[in-house]
Amino acid sequence: MPPAFSDEERSRITEQLLNAATLLFSTQGLRKTSLEELTAPAGIAKSSLYAFFASKEDLYFEAMLRQSEQVRRRVIDEGLNLGTDTRDALRRFLRATIAELDTNLLYRRLMSHPQEMAAVAAKLTPERMAAAQGGPMADLLTFLDTRVEGDPEVLLGVLRAVLLTPLHADHLGAELYPAVMDRLIDAVTDGITSC
Repeated sequence: MPPAFSDEERSRITEQLLNAATLLFSTQGLRKTSLEELTAPAGIAKSSLYAFFASKEDLYFEAMLRQSEQVRRRVIDEGLNLGTDTRDALRRFLRATIAELDTNLLYRRLMSHPQEMAAVAAKLTPERMAAAQGGPMADLLTFLDTRVEGDPEVLLGVLRAVLLTPLHADHLGAELYPAVMDRLIDAVTDGITSC
C-alpha cells in the first residue's frame, strides 16, 4: 500500500509528476514512457503513482488539460477572437496555432500522434473525458458553425490539414517554409470565406 502523503507532499509530487509527464510524453510518447521514468523525478515508487493518478493515461490527460487553457488563450483569445473579420480571424487562428505547434511539444505530439489521445480516451471514464470538452477546437467549431457557410466538421478538417503542414516543415526547407505557410494560410482562408 502506498504511503500516506501530507498535503504539501501531495502538491509537490503532483507538480513533479506533471512536469515529468509533460516532458516525457512530449518527447517519447505514451507507450515508450515508463512508470519508473515518470516517478523517479518525484522520488516515489512506481506503485505510488496510483495515489495521485488513476493510470499513466490519466496523468497524460491531466498534463494535456493543464496546458489546454493556455493553448486556448493563445489560439482563440489572442488569435481567432482578435480578427477584424472572418478571414482575418481564421488567419490569426492558424498562425497562432502554428506558433503553438512550434513551441509546445506536448500540443505538437497530440497533433502528430492522434492515436495517443485515442489510447488515453480508451482508459478514462466518460466523466473524466468530459473535462476536456470545450477547448480550442470546440471554440473553433462554434466559430465555423456561426460565421462560415458549409459543414463545420469539413471546414475544421480543412484547417486541421493546414496545421499538419508544420509537422513536415523539414520537407519544405527552412528558407521556403515561411512563404509556403503564408500562401497556404491565405489560400485556405480565402477559399473558406468566399463560399
